[in-house]
Amino acid sequence: MKLCSSLILCVTLCCAACEVAAQGIDPAQVGPPLSGAPAELYLPAAAAPVGAVVVLHGCDGIQPHYRQWAQRLADWGYAALLIDSFGPRGFRNICNRGLLVPPEAQARNAFDGAAYLRAAPQVHAQRVGVIGFSHGGWAVLKAVLAGLVRRRNEPAFAAAVAFYPGCDPLDPPGRPLETDTLILIGSADDWTPPDRCAKWRDEVQTNGHVLQLKVYPGALHGFDSSRPPHFYAGHYAGQDPAALADSLIEARRFFDQRLITQH
Repeated sequence: MKLCSSLILCVTLCCAACEVAAQGIDPAQVGPPLSGAPAELYLPAAAAPVGAVVVLHGCDGIQPHYRQWAQRLADWGYAALLIDSFGPRGFRNICNRGLLVPPEAQARNAFDGAAYLRAAPQVHAQRVGVIGFSHGGWAVLKAVLAGLVRRRNEPAFAAAVAFYPGCDPLDPPGRPLETDTLILIGSADDWTPPDRCAKWRDEVQTNGHVLQLKVYPGALHGFDSSRPPHFYAGHYAGQDPAALADSLIEARRFFDQRLITQH
């Protein structure tokens, strides 16, 4: 697995973000891939400035699956910041206890991570996106709506991708969307049912932004994982090769259209 594309790039990126430590990301707690730090930084080999993506894990906490996604994003040419939203709060796994770390709290981590990335000269400050999975996808949907988590003078994300997210009913309906958003989910998902996400999509005021929902026939929760279908925490979950392959194309295309710097 690749680490930083150069030691100088890694050190410069970490130091450039010192000014935003007060917003929730302490540069001293940012480490390289596989470090187990509260935030792990994955850097591409691409020339600066690059787009960047904040990565939000699921209810099972930091796992190899999310590190694989962070590395995949780096391979696609993005700086990726994988944030541990549970460990610093004293949790490792909150599956079926999702409100122990509310999605709004994880979304707040995402905005703090985006501020960290934007402070680096190697990152194009206007091209920072977010991706989340399950509980992290739920947090993504909180991060893209006006008036929920984003602070007044804080930039919105340039793009957001939510894999099999929890989709809460909007109360009241019609809350404006602030970010182009893609939702990818399986039709056989018994943990975060796709019908709820279709309802969420229909209740959101798009406000000029793109909002796409793609449902994969027969796919389960966690269809992008490396594990075959199995029972976990009372639900049936696991990889669907066809859905996985297509989701990689869809997610990359969605980010590339919004986060690649135009020269």
